Amino acid sequence: MKPRLKVARQDAGLPYEAAGDQVENITFAERVYRLLRRDLIAGEIAPGQSLRLEFLKQRYGSSFSPIREALNRLQSERMVASTTSRGFRAAPFSRAEMHDAAETRILIDCEAMRRSLSNGDDAWETALVTAFHALTLAARRRQALPQEDGSMEQGDERLEQCHLGFHRALISACDSRWLMELSMQMYTHTERYRRPMLRIRPALGGMDRDVGKEHQALMDAALTRDAERAVRLLTEHYRKTVELIEKIASFDDK
Repeated sequence: MKPRLKVARQDAGLPYEAAGDQVENITFAERVYRLLRRDLIAGEIAPGQSLRLEFLKQRYGSSFSPIREALNRLQSERMVASTTSRGFRAAPFSRAEMHDAAETRILIDCEAMRRSLSNGDDAWETALVTAFHALTLAARRRQALPQEDGSMEQGDERLEQCHLGFHRALISACDSRWLMELSMQMYTHTERYRRPMLRIRPALGGMDRDVGKEHQALMDAALTRDAERAVRLLTEHYRKTVELIEKIASFDDK
């Protein structure tokens, strides 16, 4: 029987898990998988970096068997790639793959949002407004954090959780488990390109974009059940992010 750990969900290693005080039992392999997946998405481990077993053992305090299990899972998710020497490396940054993931996410999320706007009831509207309010507060508090202490990272993580929470709220009434799961998968693959931008905010200066207003417009269109406008705004929202990434990221393909 595999050993199991009790961990708080907010420390479980998946950047998209909601914060909270819930405790769950997970295996060592699951813990390594979550932590490594988090680090790949956040850019803590660079694209293309070799994932040597000894390096991962030291980083995550685990034996080789859970690490290999985690690597095999992440390979099936295309987060890591195998090498000719039977090892692994972090998946490289690919312009073509980023565009493919972003456009696939647009297809899935726009269809889910259409259904959500059609099905959403009062409880859905309340949840959406609440998620937008949480996102607005997190963004405001993140801006107020001092640059010189360690609170910036926590502020970033809270902001990202609220950001995902808002986008999940938009599609939460789609009444399709498959759409929700596929949306989450595509979020993960696009986030791998977006999250490292948080580390180089100065390079984004001068960009003519107000993300807060984009979210506000999305919420307003959703609450008025204007599906066509909501779909257009969501598509533009995702594509603007891709355009920003292309301006500053280095890709392995041309």
